Amino acid sequence: MPDATPLAGFACPDLTVFCRLDELGLEVTGQRIEPDRAVLACRVLEPDQWCRRCGCQGVPRDSVVRRLAHEPLGWRPTVLEVTVRRYRCTGCGHVWRQDTSRAAQPRAKLSRRGLRWALEGIVVQHLTVARVAEGLGVAWDTANDAVLAEGKRVLIDDEHRFDGVTAIGVDEHVWRHTRRGDKYVTVVIDLTGIRDGTGPARLLDMVEGRSKQAFKTWLAARPRVWRDAVEVVAMDGFNGFKTATTEELPDAVAVMDPFHVVRLAGDALDRCRRRVQQELHGHRGRKGDPLYRARRTLHTGAGLLTNKQKTRLEALFAVDEHAEVEVTWWIYQRMIAAYREPDRSKGRELMATLIGSISHGVPATLAEVVTLGQTLKKRADDVLAYFDRPGTSNGPTEAICECLPGWSGTGWSGWFRSR
Repeated sequence: MPDATPLAGFACPDLTVFCRLDELGLEVTGQRIEPDRAVLACRVLEPDQWCRRCGCQGVPRDSVVRRLAHEPLGWRPTVLEVTVRRYRCTGCGHVWRQDTSRAAQPRAKLSRRGLRWALEGIVVQHLTVARVAEGLGVAWDTANDAVLAEGKRVLIDDEHRFDGVTAIGVDEHVWRHTRRGDKYVTVVIDLTGIRDGTGPARLLDMVEGRSKQAFKTWLAARPRVWRDAVEVVAMDGFNGFKTATTEELPDAVAVMDPFHVVRLAGDALDRCRRRVQQELHGHRGRKGDPLYRARRTLHTGAGLLTNKQKTRLEALFAVDEHAEVEVTWWIYQRMIAAYREPDRSKGRELMATLIGSISHGVPATLAEVVTLGQTLKKRADDVLAYFDRPGTSNGPTEAICECLPGWSGTGWSGWFRSR
């Protein structure tokens, strides 16, 4: 067994360093182990004997104890009992306490290390506030208020948060599942790192509401220099985002990302399948109905179909009454093929041809295709813009939104987790 010697990289045991209290300007003077917590007695290292009013030297008057919740060790709450000396000025009589700002914020109940542990627990480890409060040995409200304030200071109030943004994504997210208040928020994501290949997407902001006015107001609040630097805005098919972008970012290019374009075609395929199902059988799809059994297979890319799935589709399309579903499925597959084409210029040509073919001359019986063609014709420039600007998919925006279902009405956890 190797010796614990300095040559082996060991030092004498030091509880102050072990608990990282030296970073807070504190020194451990004693410990008390209780059944449910560990209590560390500490003193402030830096003297603070000079009067803040007149500059005269003060003399010790008495001391008080400040209790702070510290980061837990072994998941046992750790409490710091910091002895804070009070001084009286010999000149003006002013009384003050030793400066403990390195250890904790004024009037705070958590040490700075405890606060950092709580924030990292929520952001990185996805802990709940209740679990963090349990680890710190404080009330839920105390932990929640502290994390909100620290998260806002570290993440939201960062003055450099909007620096270097040239591509953004915008999408909506349902964050409140109650009857009171607006249930939507508009999520704005920085896609610059994804587009340039320099890093991941990151959350810029969230605005309550889902409307043109909500996004327009947010854009208008940004400095003119910042707005002029934005080159691309990735979005879904919501016209409100498109209009707001046109008005506030006239030089930026709106890109309707593949996820939402394919989803439009997929929704048209689902509506067509349900309509034909009702017309043929007079009821919604059931377990034994061919159309219902093939609902997932219809959404699988042609190149990914197994032999069993191919046989199922061949049997499905062999029925003349399913012709409308087959046509809609064929359009859906052509759209996927355009996006999967390695040559972007050829993919753009395939998509432009598809939009042109379904934007006019479609039989009225294919109501879903008619609606799809009208939508794509209206947003053709935005759809085709993706092929000229690789890396501007709104997929990262959707991924960040998927991190948010754990939101409560206060809306803190998803915000910090996606930063």
